[in-house]
Amino acid sequence: MSGLSAGDAFPEGVSFTYVAPTGELDITACGLPIQYDVSKEASTKRLAIVAVPGAFTPTCQVSHLKSYIENLDKLKAAGVDQVIFIASNDQWVMAAWGKANGIKDDSILFMSDPVAAFSKSIGWVNGDRTKRYALIVDHGKVTYAGVDDVRGSIENSGAEALLAKL
Repeated sequence: MSGLSAGDAFPEGVSFTYVAPTGELDITACGLPIQYDVSKEASTKRLAIVAVPGAFTPTCQVSHLKSYIENLDKLKAAGVDQVIFIASNDQWVMAAWGKANGIKDDSILFMSDPVAAFSKSIGWVNGDRTKRYALIVDHGKVTYAGVDDVRGSIENSGAEALLAKL
C-alpha cells in the first residue's frame, strides 16, 4: 500500500502499545504496556493520528508536538475525540516524551508503532522510522492524510493542517 487517502477505510487489525498516563510527570516512573486497538477505537471516534520519526528529535520536539499542545482545545472543539502520537520508539520512551512535555493525562496519548509496522504497511517510512505524517480517521474512514517529505516541515502534518480540514 502506498499511503492512505481521504475516503479510504482505516485498515483492520492496527494496534499500538502505550503506557497509560498516571497524572505524574516523573519520567523515570514506568507502567505496564497496554495494547490499544486503533481499528476498533477509530470505528466509533474521530482520531487524529500523528506519526513522528522519533520522540525528542529536533523537529518533533520543537515544532510538531508543540503545535498539537498549543491547539489541543481547538482540535477538541472541532470534534477530535483523541490525539495519538506514534513513533517507532518503545512505549516507555513515548510515555516519557509526553511527561517531559507536561502531558499527565490522556489529552494526548503517546504510543509505540513497534518497528514502524503500521507505517511500513502504508508505505510511509524512512528506513526503520516513520515518516512525519498525520491522519484524521472519522468513524472508520480516513478524512485527511498528509505526509511531510521535506525535512523539518510540518506543513501537512502539524495541528494547523488538521484544523484546516476539520
